[in-house]
Amino acid sequence: MDRATAVPEVDSIPGERAERWVKHHHEHAAPSTYVYEFVWDVTEEAVGPFCTDVDGNVLLDFTSHVAASPLGYNNPKIADRIEAFDLPDPTKIAGQDFYVSGGWPPEDPEFPGPTQLMDRLADACEAYDLDRVFLSNTGAEAVENAIKICYAAGGHRAITFDGAFHGRTLGALSLNRSKAKHRKGFPEIPGVVSLPYCTCDGECTCGWRTDGPGGNALADRLHPQRGVIDPEELAFVIIEPIQGEGGYRIPNDEFLADLAAIREEYDVAIVADEIQSGIGRTGEFWAIDHTDLTPDVIASAKGLRVGATMGRSDLFPEETGRLSSTWGAGDVLAALQGVLTIDAIREHDLQQNAVRRGAQFHELLADERLPGVVDVRGRGLMLAVEFDTADRREAVLRQALRRGLLTLGCGHSTLRVLPPLDVTERELRLGVDLLVESIRAAA
Repeated sequence: MDRATAVPEVDSIPGERAERWVKHHHEHAAPSTYVYEFVWDVTEEAVGPFCTDVDGNVLLDFTSHVAASPLGYNNPKIADRIEAFDLPDPTKIAGQDFYVSGGWPPEDPEFPGPTQLMDRLADACEAYDLDRVFLSNTGAEAVENAIKICYAAGGHRAITFDGAFHGRTLGALSLNRSKAKHRKGFPEIPGVVSLPYCTCDGECTCGWRTDGPGGNALADRLHPQRGVIDPEELAFVIIEPIQGEGGYRIPNDEFLADLAAIREEYDVAIVADEIQSGIGRTGEFWAIDHTDLTPDVIASAKGLRVGATMGRSDLFPEETGRLSSTWGAGDVLAALQGVLTIDAIREHDLQQNAVRRGAQFHELLADERLPGVVDVRGRGLMLAVEFDTADRREAVLRQALRRGLLTLGCGHSTLRVLPPLDVTERELRLGVDLLVESIRAAA
């Protein structure tokens, strides 16, 4: 497959083979979140945003596996370098019981692994003085460890925001406020307070801005005389710099300035959940880099291929064993992929490409009069189109699939668009053309 000339080619989707594969898969698979019957054939050609399914259909993937594959399929920036290594067996070790070397010296070995991934992440967090990294398996684990270190530092209360999604393990679930089905019937961590995530343009109507003693919903609760939460009891505030599952919502500057002032006044730890928004996706390495809010902890995963929790030395508990994991810092292959991904983003200026192609997306849609579209938003290549109803969004998603364009929903009625970070001008235009066709066909 030639990436420079490839185009989506769809005969029938789902085809007979996909339907049979899906039926067989669900003979033992527990019910989960499968979006549609797209079955990627890993034995067939795939490159960049293009992949082939089991029926031979060629699709343009603008999901990047929910940002977990930031450079798309078989990207030579990663694949060629991995092929140069004679991969060991096992590729997973008990990495917080043992260490692993990929050659010499440790600062720059032939085969970079967990140690070098932590080096790169500390460098990426240098502006915030986050000099300690804990590696784990997933985004949910990254969040779990973020909240653990904050609780260990003191306090038993937490602040989350309406629309938030932070993972599916029980601690992370306690912080979720995007859909009731995520938490319904499950036990929760006590002391979690949910507040509005302010995206208001102009007058605040969400409830964040108040006429109370602090001027906003959180400052009111922490007020020394009239508040209901003792700041000493507040362990952390966790925030997505751009909400993911909640609808790709971008907070306004005043809201973030309020949080920055609260952090300064009360010494409250800010946890930035960068699971979906980080690693160059928005044009900055971290989405919180677009703001004046300083994080005390960053949780990341997806594009890193591992979970990672970054924080200041003084936040992490000193007692060994307080934080640990069998596979944390032990997935040798995933850590290598994470290092190569970060290096590729840096070396090939992919953050700037995200800015350019994101601007192109907005420009191409700016003059289109599209039925049911109420908003087009995003930063870099973390993009969204919001529709007037959830039914219309679902209809657009299905029409796009028929044309060979993979997209995903989020929020109530929003479609998210996540091209690979090195998406070309041609590929972006091709995807937008298919999206516009799909929106009109769904009308």
